[in-house]
Amino acid sequence: MQPEGPYRYTHALGGSPVGKAWAAIDEQGRFVTVAVLDAPVAATPGWREAFAGAADLLARSADPMPYTYADFSAAAPWVAYPAEAGPGAEKLFRALGVEYTPAPPAIPPTSAPPAVSAPPAVSAPPSVSAPPVSAPPQPVSGGPQAPWAVQTGPIPGQLVSAVPHPISGVPTSPTAVTSSPPAAHVSPVSGPSADVFATPVRRITPSTPPPRRTGLWIGIAALVLVVLAGAGGAFLWVGSGGTKKPPPPYSLEERAVAIASPSLVYVEVLITGYLRDKETGAPLRATPITFNRRCSGFVVSRAGHVLTSAPCVKPADDTARQNALYVLGRTLIEEKQLDSGGLDAFVATKIKTTVLTGLDTQQEPEVRLFGQSNLAKGNLTDSPAIPGEIVKTWDQELGNVALVKLANDHLPVAELNTSADVQQGTSLISIGYATSDKDPLTAAYTVESKPVTVTGSGSSGQVSVYRVNDDIGGHSRGGLAIDSSGRVVGILDNDEELSSKANRAIVPVPTLAALLKEAGITNELGDADKRYRSGLDAYFAGRYADAITQLQAAANNSPTNLVAQTYRQNAIDRQNIEGETEGFPSWAVVLIAALGGALIVALVVLLVAARSRSRR
Repeated sequence: MQPEGPYRYTHALGGSPVGKAWAAIDEQGRFVTVAVLDAPVAATPGWREAFAGAADLLARSADPMPYTYADFSAAAPWVAYPAEAGPGAEKLFRALGVEYTPAPPAIPPTSAPPAVSAPPAVSAPPSVSAPPVSAPPQPVSGGPQAPWAVQTGPIPGQLVSAVPHPISGVPTSPTAVTSSPPAAHVSPVSGPSADVFATPVRRITPSTPPPRRTGLWIGIAALVLVVLAGAGGAFLWVGSGGTKKPPPPYSLEERAVAIASPSLVYVEVLITGYLRDKETGAPLRATPITFNRRCSGFVVSRAGHVLTSAPCVKPADDTARQNALYVLGRTLIEEKQLDSGGLDAFVATKIKTTVLTGLDTQQEPEVRLFGQSNLAKGNLTDSPAIPGEIVKTWDQELGNVALVKLANDHLPVAELNTSADVQQGTSLISIGYATSDKDPLTAAYTVESKPVTVTGSGSSGQVSVYRVNDDIGGHSRGGLAIDSSGRVVGILDNDEELSSKANRAIVPVPTLAALLKEAGITNELGDADKRYRSGLDAYFAGRYADAITQLQAAANNSPTNLVAQTYRQNAIDRQNIEGETEGFPSWAVVLIAALGGALIVALVVLLVAARSRSRR
């Protein structure tokens, strides 16, 4: 049974205890070899990662064997190599350390056909002798052929006799008879030798034979040859796909990140309030205190709704109080009212005796929320920062997720994969914001991605979560976890079982979908999102002209999608470098010129034949 995938499989090249190698043809008609790991083997812990690791190792080896396409998250993972690069699929299985057995070649029949006796000699007239046949006898392999069959010999395209030569005897062809037969004997007829009523003038005049149309037939034959040659050239042109070069190889990770990353949003919340003594209500400082919370999020609706981390936008009371006390302590250090070494002790002492309120003791602290796309800047409240508001939050028992709305309805939307099958060993990609700057208030935050592997599962409150083997950094909380198709399978969160609280937990899509349903929000791609994905499909398929058009349209409808502009420029550069051909190649021009010359020759032959006929 042939495997599933974006290829037309022609035949198996070989097999191993863990999978098979196939010859296939992709959607552009290019030949590839595909290594397919059997689904039961892929479900065994460790094999899927080993399969992906071996493919990456081959691509980075001293004698690299890069693959063009791969899907390591499929039920039966596969890796495709260009056929011209050699036996990539076989090398991959051998790199796994398993025995590989090539498929046996087709074996022709070994039984020889029964001997055919020489045909009886054909008698010729006495005056003509049959010349001997100069060709030696040729052995025939395989069984006898049907009289209409044509088989190819050792040289491609060389025709062999339709009737096989006999093994014994030398076949001879009857020689054509060229002498005239003897005149027939006519017996005399009794009676008069002439008709007395006959007239000396011939009564019936035979009609003049029609003129030969040799020139016309020559012209028609030449024209037919021209048409056939033109059709053959057109067939070669269509079959070869012109001179358009194949697209450069890319990884599924690059494509997935390109699809999902434009929806990522840097979320920053500014909380302003007053620290007061819990017993007296007296403020610890007369002026309000503002502190910032930073995380990632991603757009899930065309109206600007964003899923993010609940503790980021609405921290617990003790967390908010702790943040405010650290801001107050650093201010006191600058004013020389507190020693820098006593900051932690100051916070630990005051957190038990203070509360954080708004301007009035009965009010909540003021919360302002902003979102940024692409490259983000800390503590920014003006454009390009987009103001927003909190719609709904779920605490840790329900999944630690929040829904906010930004005041922009032209943001790229991420697509949730509601049927995702995530298990231990599944390869995913984490996407979130990160920075290497020291001061978070003035830091620049960039979009970062990292391939991760699911190492197990656990729970956070009432919600089941996945655990992965790596994270991007502290500000990636609320970011995306996507599959190889670029669809969201979960949101990044702190792993409470780790001492570092790294963002290695993934709250799965069912929890996110439940929050959206409760809020009455539908996760649906807009026209700009669909155009963007179509443009990426065209780009990665090497159809650069189409990619330029689609990506430009997507960027016009969604100005914050700078990734669309980047890939549009990449398509322009690729088109210029590789010289994408939309018309006929140079060899096709030469062919057309030759066909035109043949047509002219045919017309000249026709005219000459016509003139010769007119002179007769």
